[in-house]
Parts: sequence; C-alpha cells; structure tokens
Amino acid sequence: MRTALLLGTLALGLSACSVTVRPNLGLQGSGSNLITSLRPDRGEGSTYAVGESVRFVVSTRAAGYVTLIALQGSEASTIARNVYVPAGTTVFPRAQDGVTYNVSTPRGLQRVRAIFTRVRPTSDLVLRGTYDEGRWNATSSAYLQPYAVQDRDVQETYLYIR
Repeated sequence: MRTALLLGTLALGLSACSVTVRPNLGLQGSGSNLITSLRPDRGEGSTYAVGESVRFVVSTRAAGYVTLIALQGSEASTIARNVYVPAGTTVFPRAQDGVTYNVSTPRGLQRVRAIFTRVRPTSDLVLRGTYDEGRWNATSSAYLQPYAVQDRDVQETYLYIR
C-alpha cells in the first residue's frame, strides 16, 4: 500500500512537469572558428510573432564576407549575400541596407545559417524554393568548396515563429 501511494504521488508530481528537448541544430563549421557568434537579437531559440522584425547578430574574428541563408519549414531563402564585415560584431540588417527582416509564415522552427569567407566569393548563393535537409547542406557545402578550410566558416542558429 505504501509503495502504491508513493508511486501514485510520484506520478502525479511528474505529470505536472514538462521537459523540453532542444535538438542540436548547430552546424559543425570548418574548424577555423572564424565566426564566434551567431544569434537572433532576442537570443537563440527565441520566439517571434508573424510580422515582427528580427535582426541577426554575427561576430567574426577576422574581416570577410557573410552570406545569411534561412530554412523555414521546407522553404529556403537568401537573406544577405556576400556582405563585407569587419572583424567584430555586425548586426543584420545593417542601417545602410535600408531594409527590415520581418518573420512570416509558415509558423514553427526557422534555421538561419551564416556562411563566412575571408576572400570575396566568386559567386552568389541564391536560395529559393523547396529544400530538404540534404539539399540544404549540399548547397552550403558546394558553395564553400572553392575556399581553403582556414578561410571559411559556417555557423547556424534558430528561432521560432508563432
């Protein structure tokens, strides 16, 4: 009887708890550690309502070029292309860009990837349309292939849209 009461109390107590498991959405970079930080302005994993503006904070150890791409559901897009950044922290969109980034549907998880190269890229990475995990990764890898491992880096962050 005592065991049943203890188990019942334990089950009741645990039913009031919720456990959140965050998948590891980070992307293994080149190992050069050129990007030291990438996050939405409210922090990684933060929530934005449809229509709200979002900014992305990118910190780099060296001057170079940043391309930001997004994967929302199965829709991929390019947010910023081959933007020169000095070493340190840059917030996207920059004031001189004259734009805002407003979140839109579909609701749910949005992943944002920063791709960094020390040298100016010889091509543009333009994403539009439907992408699965394999195509998203293959496209990023193919874009970086021409650059030396020590001159490139990739980091990923995420946010939620409600």
